[in-house]
Amino acid sequence: MSIPRPVPASLPSSARTQGAGAGALPVSPAADGVAAAAAGADQSGAPVAPARTVKRAAAAKKAAPAKRGTAKRTAAAPATRTVTTKQTATRKASPGSRPVPAERAAEPQSGAPAVSSALTRGLAPEVAEQRANAAAATAADHGPEELPEGRFLDRERSWLAFNERVLELAEDPNIPLLERAKFLAIFASNLDEFFMVRVAGLKRRIATGVAQRSASGLQPREVLDLIWRRSRELMARHAATFQHEVLPDLAGEGIELVRWSELVDKDQSRLHTLFRQQVFPVLTPLAVDPAHPFPYISGLSLNLAVVVRNPVSGHKHFARVKVPQSLPRFLEASPQRYVPLEDVMGAHLEELFPGMEVLAHHAFRVTRNEDLEVEEDDTENILKALEKELMRRRFGPPVRLEVEESIDPYILDLLIRELNITEAEVFPLPGPLDLTGLFGIADLDRPELKYPKFVAGTARGLTDVESASQPDIFAAMRERDVLLHHPYDSFSTSVQAFLEQAAADPHVLAIKQTLYRTSGDSPIVDALTDAAESGKQVLVLVEIKARFDEQANIKWARKLEEAGCHVVYGLIGLKTHCKLSLVVRQEGDTLRRYSHVGTGNYHPKTARLYEDLGLLTADQQVGADLSDLFNRLSGYSRRESYRRLLTAPRGLRDGLISRINGEIAHRKAGRPAYVKLKVNSIVDEQLIDALYRASQAGVPVDVWVRGICAIRPGVAGLSENIRVRSILGRFLEHSRVFVFGNGGDQEVWFGSADMMHRNLDRRIEALVRVADPAHRAELSGLLDLGMSDETQSWHLGADGSWARHSQDADGRPLRHIQDLLIESRRRHRSSAGTR
Repeated sequence: MSIPRPVPASLPSSARTQGAGAGALPVSPAADGVAAAAAGADQSGAPVAPARTVKRAAAAKKAAPAKRGTAKRTAAAPATRTVTTKQTATRKASPGSRPVPAERAAEPQSGAPAVSSALTRGLAPEVAEQRANAAAATAADHGPEELPEGRFLDRERSWLAFNERVLELAEDPNIPLLERAKFLAIFASNLDEFFMVRVAGLKRRIATGVAQRSASGLQPREVLDLIWRRSRELMARHAATFQHEVLPDLAGEGIELVRWSELVDKDQSRLHTLFRQQVFPVLTPLAVDPAHPFPYISGLSLNLAVVVRNPVSGHKHFARVKVPQSLPRFLEASPQRYVPLEDVMGAHLEELFPGMEVLAHHAFRVTRNEDLEVEEDDTENILKALEKELMRRRFGPPVRLEVEESIDPYILDLLIRELNITEAEVFPLPGPLDLTGLFGIADLDRPELKYPKFVAGTARGLTDVESASQPDIFAAMRERDVLLHHPYDSFSTSVQAFLEQAAADPHVLAIKQTLYRTSGDSPIVDALTDAAESGKQVLVLVEIKARFDEQANIKWARKLEEAGCHVVYGLIGLKTHCKLSLVVRQEGDTLRRYSHVGTGNYHPKTARLYEDLGLLTADQQVGADLSDLFNRLSGYSRRESYRRLLTAPRGLRDGLISRINGEIAHRKAGRPAYVKLKVNSIVDEQLIDALYRASQAGVPVDVWVRGICAIRPGVAGLSENIRVRSILGRFLEHSRVFVFGNGGDQEVWFGSADMMHRNLDRRIEALVRVADPAHRAELSGLLDLGMSDETQSWHLGADGSWARHSQDADGRPLRHIQDLLIESRRRHRSSAGTR
């Protein structure tokens, strides 16, 4: 079986969707090159037979006799990085299942993954061995048949499609206006980070000669060209949405964003005064001449390129003036009337260059490589090494230059030459540049132009326990497991209260906590420092390499150390990404452990914006698991198996694949079988291949993904039983949930891990198994609601394109799942108040 090559782009769209016959991949014009490469065809449509196909077949044949779990593992336990402180047709229906197409009700097909070096190249030996063992075990289970080439969508293209979905929200006139402005800012911020990390990393790998063909089949240079082309299209569309849709609509609501020339004299006079008092003192013009080399342009800074002329000599000179980031992006000229800061600066350049003639000025913006590289194996103190690397981050090479369309060719050539970038990395746009400044506009006090206000209430499992002030968290946890769903359930009255009560409770002896990201004025950090200062033993796993939060985490690590907390930084080579909290409490003659396992950070501010799940439990199996895992992270331990946890880098991938394979067995035996996933991203080839094989066996597979997805759903003979949906809205969907039919005894897990190589191979992650049947049903129902055709979502096609479904057949708007969940919480609180 092979993925059919795409129909040439010159055909009408209807022919291109249907012309390749049943089961063909529909291909959009923008996807032709990607699909052709992924399908094993060159751009002319000629078939290509990669030499590695023979190698993979041989590897699969060799792996087939292997037995699951028999591989000998000899890798040593990872060293700890630490800082010492102050010491279907007839199938029985099952909950959440959907009918299996009649054509798939026959005997399932089988297939096996190749044990390919591409899956293990560049990984640590023990991780490479794990991947190879998993592939070999699956090969033994399912026979030697290979899955087709071109079955993976390109990761970078999929991310750009995700950001396009964000842009579609900004374009939607049914969304409140200031929220649309915020989505424009989010799009710009997302793209900044994409260039700083993904594009910069790809360029670095190409330059050093270590870049390899992607899983989608594209060569590194092809991926880079695709990124530049697609980013250029999306950035132009983003600017047009601002200029022609959001900007006029804002003006219609009395919020004007204007240029300097549009201001009346009174407004200009007011800004003259503001410039001299608040702007001029912080500006530093930098000349460029033989005595003044071209200045360093910091990443993401907005700048003015200025051309001045000496009236005496007639010589022209270039200068750069940085737009200060300490001032608001848009200055208020009069109530609800704003002008870009760079426009105000441009109108006063004569004051910066007295005696010179200002000939021209143009805004530009540089994006640099800001990904970090810390060689932990060669570093005794990772904290100091990271601080040094953070200083180096400011000087990363440029990866993108944004300029105003009106820029003078002479200035543009100068910038290209001095920044040492290519023309492909130059993005001319209509001004103003840097629309991340729209976050400030979105925060204006105009509630009628925003989503209706929602205030989270206390979780249902906590409100049943009465106390004089707030819920007694420990009493509630002794009574039952408490399932939390943020932001619909309050973070402050659940997780935050759990830690604050633990810190104040004289019977609590110890607290163990992971911190990946937290807020600047974190009550979580305050609770941990209070606990340590009161004599409790406090262990904090701080991940100081959380991207773009490194400096803040270093600050909090030092604050915790000074308070007497034991602060450690996890295991060398692995980020600690799991979300765990453990409290040990003396109760009579025994010690009792109370645990929290979540999908989100211990961050009170983002907990109001991110959708996440958490479990508060006094279950002693979970408590014992967390004790073992914390001991592994802070000391020396080789434990890899747990009672109610699946952990990465060892165990999580194999555990999920084993359960997916179990659904195949249940399907063959006629028992209820299905797989339902909710993740941020899914790109791991082994997991995707396991889902493909489940689909081939007739197992329904539902995938709810927010961001990147490398699955090609709906391909005949491969993935026609796989559906992929994406939901974006006022809250950022952040939870990860895994549901398995398990022959009728539904199994549900959730936790911190996404289905990406970094999560499964280079991070400490944890999933917890949900024990309460009511909680399992609630989470399974949540995924069903997200996948429902009656809920707003985007549907992924086999060609990698996403289609938005926001209206029913009669043109009526579909309900958004977040609105439904808000209404559900309000109804519950209203009914509870009347009892």
